[in-house]
Amino acid sequence: MTPGVDADVPGPADAPDVVVVGDVMVDVLVEVQDARVHGSDTASRVSTAPGGSAANQAVWLARAGARVALAAAVGADPLGAAARGALEAEGVDVASVVEASGWTGTVVALVEPDGERTMLTDRGANRELTPAAASAAVDRLTGAGHVQVSGYVLLDEATRATGVEALAAAARHGATRSVDASSTAPLLAAGPERFLALAEGAEWCFCNLAEGRLLTGERAPADVLRALGARFPEVVVTLGDEGALALGVDGEVHRAAAPGPVADTVGAGDALTASYLAARLVGSSVEDALASGGAAARRAVATRGARGWSGYSRT
Repeated sequence: MTPGVDADVPGPADAPDVVVVGDVMVDVLVEVQDARVHGSDTASRVSTAPGGSAANQAVWLARAGARVALAAAVGADPLGAAARGALEAEGVDVASVVEASGWTGTVVALVEPDGERTMLTDRGANRELTPAAASAAVDRLTGAGHVQVSGYVLLDEATRATGVEALAAAARHGATRSVDASSTAPLLAAGPERFLALAEGAEWCFCNLAEGRLLTGERAPADVLRALGARFPEVVVTLGDEGALALGVDGEVHRAAAPGPVADTVGAGDALTASYLAARLVGSSVEDALASGGAAARRAVATRGARGWSGYSRT
């Protein structure tokens, strides 16, 4: 389905088929309680949970009613088994979550008292996801469907070919495609122009304002949105505590409301991306899809972690 196509509200038979290609991670959430003291102890609350941008998007897509499969790699370790189990419990098809030789990827998220986070990342087994595995997942789509490729896959040289093949397989299959820019550090390392070249042809692009500024050289949110709109039919730019903007195929700019109370910001962008896509893929308007995405983001920031406190275990 292409952007802007009208459709009835989905039921079980017409839910969108989506393949998400990207990372599965274990999140170690460190909520800093006091000012950090270098070389000594800093009071914190530490919890663990399943995570990973693509895995989070797959979960939120499933929660929004999509039939979703994840193409990813985990290690042959208890963390990988737990991550697969958490995805299955949310209704995500894990047939394409392959077991690799490395360890399951891990990210330590340092959450400051204001809710902002800094991530220390080890992609681990994710770097072993092959083009063949991603292509096979796309080939299992029951219809034309949709393929969402995480920027982490495209930006890491170890998996760049996998992301390229996933987008190419989607085109061969007649599926629509979307990409997200993922994070400023890997975007800078790979080069913004390279990302834009790799993502060419995708119907949707998702990024936050910092990533959008890197991709366009513009500063004002509306200018970032329109510059990306010259490259992609539809663009969503998240603005943190100011909500999000979307530029639809009609050329109109739409805004999502600002989030409410913030426990932490981990996974907010994933929640918005997935819920927005789920709505657009069944023909909801840009405005309605952005409202759905904004509501999901508000739920994400109101709880600890990317998928809510219920997924966490105290350590």
